[in-house]
Amino acid sequence: MIEMATLKSFSIEEYHRLADLGFFTEDDRLELINGEIIQMSPKGTRHTTCCSNLLEELAVLVAGRAKVRCQDPISLPSKSEPEPDFTIVKKQADNYLSSHPR
Repeated sequence: MIEMATLKSFSIEEYHRLADLGFFTEDDRLELINGEIIQMSPKGTRHTTCCSNLLEELAVLVAGRAKVRCQDPISLPSKSEPEPDFTIVKKQADNYLSSHPR
C-alpha cells in the first residue's frame, strides 16, 4: 500500500514565523496562497516598466483618498498573503506599519 504525503497548510502567522526564524532570505520571492508557500515568477523588464508607469497614474487618481501599493503583501482570510501587482487600500494612521492591509 502506498501512503500519500500530506502537504502542510500554513497559516499567515506560521508563514511569518518561518520568515522570522530565517527559513527564507530577502532574495526569496515567495507568497502564501491558500496555505501553500509558492515561489513567484521573476520580474521581467516589461513587467517592471508597466508596473512603474501604472503606479504613477493610479497614485494621481486616488491621491488624498487612498493609497496605492505595488507588489506588496496583503493578508486575506483564506490563509493567503499574495503580493498582487497593485492594491488600492484605505489610508491608515500608522501607514500599515503594524500589519499588512486586509
